[in-house]
Amino acid sequence: MSTLNEYRAIVGDGVVDELYGLGERLRGRVVQHINSTRVGGGVAEILSNLVPLFKEVGVEAAWDVISGTDAFFEVTKKFHNALHGRREEIPRSLLAIFREVGRENIRNLPLRGDITIVHDPQPVMLIKNKEKTAGPWIWRCHIDIAQADPRVFSFLRQFISDYDGLIFSSPLFSKRFSLRQFLISPSIDPLSEKNREMGKDEVAAVIAKYGIDPKRPFVLQVSRYDYLKDPVGVIEAFRLVRKYNDCQLVLAGNRAADDPESDRVLAEVREKAGKDPDIHILLIPPENNDTDINALQRAATVVVQKSLREGFGLVVSEALWKGRPVVASAIGGIPLQVEHGRTGLLCRSVEGAALEIKQLLNNPAYAEKLGANAREHIRQNFLLTRHLKDYLLLLLALQRDEDIIHL
Repeated sequence: MSTLNEYRAIVGDGVVDELYGLGERLRGRVVQHINSTRVGGGVAEILSNLVPLFKEVGVEAAWDVISGTDAFFEVTKKFHNALHGRREEIPRSLLAIFREVGRENIRNLPLRGDITIVHDPQPVMLIKNKEKTAGPWIWRCHIDIAQADPRVFSFLRQFISDYDGLIFSSPLFSKRFSLRQFLISPSIDPLSEKNREMGKDEVAAVIAKYGIDPKRPFVLQVSRYDYLKDPVGVIEAFRLVRKYNDCQLVLAGNRAADDPESDRVLAEVREKAGKDPDIHILLIPPENNDTDINALQRAATVVVQKSLREGFGLVVSEALWKGRPVVASAIGGIPLQVEHGRTGLLCRSVEGAALEIKQLLNNPAYAEKLGANAREHIRQNFLLTRHLKDYLLLLLALQRDEDIIHL
C-alpha cells in the first residue's frame, strides 16, 4: 500500500503538504463510504485506493458494502441502464425485491460515520437510517443521469431527495434538486498495481501469455462485458480498420459481483468474433487483473473506449496516464479526459471510431504526441491526490456549512 509521501515525486511537495494541512483541520472526523461491491468496477477501485489515504491525513475512513441477492442486483443493473437512458421494463415484483433487500441492509449495516457517503443507486435506501446518525448524508452518483428514464428516476428520487447533498462527476450529469450539489471527478492511483511503471520484459511476458503477436499492432478495449461498453461495436470498427491495416483486436475484461448481465454479453461477443484469429477475447482472472491490464495498456498500439453511455470511464485515464493514444466515445465523462486532437480523439459511431483508429495507426508521430499530452493532462487533473483534496474540501464545507473554504 502506497503512502502519501510516495506521491511527491509525481505531483510535487506542495500538493502533498496541502493534503496533510487539510487533514489536520479534520482530524478525528469519521467518514463512512458505502457501496455495493468490493471487487469489480471503478467505484470499488477508487475506494480501495482512497480510504487508506484518508486515514493517513488524520481522517478516520470506513468502507462498508451492502448485501444483496441475485434478483436485487438484477433490478439494480436495470436501474443502472435506465439512468443512462436505456429503456428498461422493471416490474413491480422487482421493485418489491429492491425495497425488501434495502430494508434488510437498513437493519443490518453498521453506521459509524460523522459523515456518510452512499455510492450509486444500490444502497440508496440506507438514507432511511439517517436519524440514527448526527452528521450529514451525501449521495455520490457515479452515473450520467442527465438522460435518465423518468420513471426509474422518479422512483429513486424519493430516496435521493432525503440526502443532505449530492456529488456528481461532471456538471453535465446533474439534475435539478433543492439539495447542495458538489463536483468531484474520479481519479486513478498512479502507484497502484494497475498503473505502476513496468519493465519491457514484464510487459512482453503478459502479451505472450495471451497469445498476442508482439510484432503486429493491436487495438485494445478494457471494460467489463457490458452492453453499454459496446464490445460488439468495437469488433465492427476493428473489421473496418483491418481492411486497410494489418492489426489485431484485444477485448479484455472481467466480471463485477453486482453485474448479472456480463455472461450474456460475453457470449454475444464471442459469437460476433467467431473463430477470427486476430480477435482476442480475454476474461482476466481477478488475481491477475491489475498486472495484466497494466501490461496490455502499455503494449497496445491504440486504446479504444467505445462506450454507448459512460459515467466517467476511469479506464480512459489509465490509458492516457500510460501515454497511449486513445480513441473514445464523446459521451459521459470521457470528454473531460480526452480533449479531441490534443490528448486523444473522440468518436460518435462505429465508422467514426474506425476512421480515428486508422489515423493513429498510420501516423505514429501524431499518436506519440497525443500520448505525451495525455499523460500530463491526467497528472494535473485526474490523479488520486486531487481526488483526496476534493473530498477533504467537501468535508470542510459540510462541517462549516460553507461552499467557499478559506485556507
